[in-house]
Amino acid sequence: MSLMIHIRSMLARLSLALLAANAALLPASSWAAEYLIGAGDVLRISVFQNPDLTLETRVGEDGTVTYPLIGNVRVGGATIPAAERHIAQLLKEGGFVLKPQVSILLMTVRGSQVSVLGQVNRPGRYPIETANMRMADALATAGGIAPTGADTVIFVGARDGKPTRQVIDVENLFANPDGGRDLLMRGGDVLYVQRAPVFYIYGEVQRPGSYRLERDMTVMQGLAAGGGLTEVPTARSRRSNWGSMIRCSPTTWYTSRKVSSSQLRSASLSQPRVCRYAASLSSI
Repeated sequence: MSLMIHIRSMLARLSLALLAANAALLPASSWAAEYLIGAGDVLRISVFQNPDLTLETRVGEDGTVTYPLIGNVRVGGATIPAAERHIAQLLKEGGFVLKPQVSILLMTVRGSQVSVLGQVNRPGRYPIETANMRMADALATAGGIAPTGADTVIFVGARDGKPTRQVIDVENLFANPDGGRDLLMRGGDVLYVQRAPVFYIYGEVQRPGSYRLERDMTVMQGLAAGGGLTEVPTARSRRSNWGSMIRCSPTTWYTSRKVSSSQLRSASLSQPRVCRYAASLSSI
């Protein structure tokens, strides 16, 4: 069971790693046609055979740029091809250029960005490179979830003018891709990966210390992660065939109870942020 849990977690991380590799190989031309221009982006606008109309400008906070002959032009929220057609239409309707061929080059991306924070390999702000960029794509661009990261992602953003916050299970996201939880990214979205929960084991075990708390992990599996029990149990444990386990949670300093060898096989370590203590446990 512990092996299967580990395999599922590794598969989810491998999927993000593969997405990260693919994202690094995509040429700029594959996403430029779908990129939505945002405030702060720097554009280089030119018209074929009209060098006087070449302009490098920054998109204002209201999504507009000031262009020669036609004044303020709204390009924010439009794709680059759509902005090219719009400027060409304005030049033609104004009688300035008979058959304008407008070209826009995205020089600097500053507008549509998503922040990926927490336990990822490359935290930071990243441009939304395609109109259909999803949460998995953003995580892949940030190098995927780090080994210390949890299997859940906290999403904070705004949809329909209202702030929203969701906790998304990455493992279930890949196990059920049709679940609809792989959210489309929008400018200003924030993804935060918490540190993975851990449990602590010490006492009569081979390797005391802290270990990652895997999903649905049992006490037996936790003991196995610590290398199992010591080879020479104490005299008391040999007589009783019982041990003790102490749980420490944020709301309760500790609770203690005895556990037998049979109970260890079903006792769960699923309670979040809980430390465990196993002492003088007899052989199972």
